[in-house]
Amino acid sequence: MHLHLVTLHVKRSSQSVPLAAAFLQASITARFQRQETVKVTLGDYFCGTAVATMAAEIVQIGAEIVGFSLYVWNRAEVTLLVQELRRRSPQLILLCGGAEATADPAGVMATAPFDFLVVGEGEGTLPEFLHRLQHKLPLDDLPGLLYQQSSGFVPAPPLSLEKLQSPWLSGQLDAYIPDGVLWQLARGCSFACEFCFDGMGTRTVRRFPLERVATELAYLVRHGVRQVFVLDSTFNQDLKRAKLILKMIREQAPRVHFHFEVRYEFLDAESAQLFAAISCSLQIGLQSASPQVLMMVGRTFDPQDFKRKIALLNHAGVTFGFDLIYGLPGDSLPGFRKSLDFALGQYPNQLDIFPLAILPGTPLADKGGALQLQYLPHPPYTVLATPTFPAEDLAVARRLARACDIFYSRGKAVAWFNSIAAGLKLSPSVLLLAFADWLLAETGCDPDPEEQADETIWSWQRRFLSDIFPRQKVAKLLPMALDLVDYNYYHAAIVQSPPSRIPKVRELAKIDALRTPLRRSDAARFATFHYDIEELLQLGVPQLAAAISRLKAVGSFAVLYPGHGAVCTEVLPQTYFQLLLELDGNRPAEKLVAPLGISSSEARKFLKIALQEGIVVAATGG
Repeated sequence: MHLHLVTLHVKRSSQSVPLAAAFLQASITARFQRQETVKVTLGDYFCGTAVATMAAEIVQIGAEIVGFSLYVWNRAEVTLLVQELRRRSPQLILLCGGAEATADPAGVMATAPFDFLVVGEGEGTLPEFLHRLQHKLPLDDLPGLLYQQSSGFVPAPPLSLEKLQSPWLSGQLDAYIPDGVLWQLARGCSFACEFCFDGMGTRTVRRFPLERVATELAYLVRHGVRQVFVLDSTFNQDLKRAKLILKMIREQAPRVHFHFEVRYEFLDAESAQLFAAISCSLQIGLQSASPQVLMMVGRTFDPQDFKRKIALLNHAGVTFGFDLIYGLPGDSLPGFRKSLDFALGQYPNQLDIFPLAILPGTPLADKGGALQLQYLPHPPYTVLATPTFPAEDLAVARRLARACDIFYSRGKAVAWFNSIAAGLKLSPSVLLLAFADWLLAETGCDPDPEEQADETIWSWQRRFLSDIFPRQKVAKLLPMALDLVDYNYYHAAIVQSPPSRIPKVRELAKIDALRTPLRRSDAARFATFHYDIEELLQLGVPQLAAAISRLKAVGSFAVLYPGHGAVCTEVLPQTYFQLLLELDGNRPAEKLVAPLGISSSEARKFLKIALQEGIVVAATGG
């Protein structure tokens, strides 16, 4: 018996790991103890791939049973694929599981020709299903299995995670480890957010044993993991356990980047410091800054406590972002804009802003009619209108979300956004709406944030600010604003770039800095500023109007480069800066220094330091 488990990912990314299928494969392998009578293979595909292409490849595999993981993002395409498989190979046994199958089994059965649905966690149901199928045993009373001819349905009980096999330790996902890892530390959620299906109605959290967590972490590190997406929507709810894991990461995986979802309510000073001690980013579900709106969907919120907890992250230097939802029951466009202003006032590194989705199986879906929510009846179930958030206001919120994504999140504006908004005497949401209007006039459309290069966004930021500062009658603040924008653009570019190879001492000794052609390092950035950039940075997050009274617009020439585990900034005399700009890998420095008025001895010392720091490299170097 051959089972082929297919995962249709939303797109190619470091998170395109068939984790659910691998959990099933590990459980089936453990149940049948590698008997040759049961074979399980995995298949990866991506949304947008031609249905005919996928169907032909799946049929070619030669499996008797094909299973799919069904989610919001792939339900429509999987339905088409299954219909095509049924047409091409009528004898195939087709089954599916996943969030959509669990939340809307009747709807799935009505629209796609599946033979069986696995409802809930499949690691218990699917191995037993294969056993019964193999031995021609009855299926009627199998918990978690639903099929067209079944006389009833028995829900599957929650699994004991202590006994669940690890797909990572089995080695079946080794090929994915260098690109990115989905690391599941828990299942379920104890909160009662009415728009969310994470708890699957049980409102319980089951966590994998710490011994397994430690063993998996060591395995991943040994196999070269670079970044880990932690699957635990309430990671810091069990604060003692969370701190133990963070200490474990600090000791075993100091160079690996981790992505966590956390609840603000459980943050404290110690955990903030522990997050700061590792390479990580946090995502926090704010959703709305209105306690009244959140109360309508089963959440509580204390704005002052939220500010205090987020201040701990800012003080520790932790990278974090927020989720916001527009279109929640009882919310409105003015209310959403207040939430946006509140969120940006806490200095998140990014905001992820979504329209409300009325997911099947959630309490909000059950109450949708009573609340007069209009929404798509099929994936992605997006809200179309509510009594307080009409369609035209949702369109404005959507434009705001895109503008925020481009100008703030993709534009890496956290360090300067609030200073510039205050200098313009505009609230964050008003500033972003102005940018949206400007961008529409410039491009003739609302551009897709994911399709824009960083340099393009930087150019839009500069041009927009150069337009709006004079219109707001604060043109005198523009040079300092542009200095902040430019510096942070260069800083982010360096962080994202691979560092130059620093020559060893013996290699350095063989380089004649004046006679060997040198070139600027690809990792360094060379910039001119209106102010002394080092003095400006010393002000922290400046109020522009106050800062220009303290600093003179003397201009500066600076090189930014990666060094000593950070981004270094050096302000240079103009002649030395010009010397670096003229190092093109063709002409040796000895032919450049005289016109610049730099002595050979001083140039040699300067260039030796530039070589040591990786600011310049030999023309044949990296």
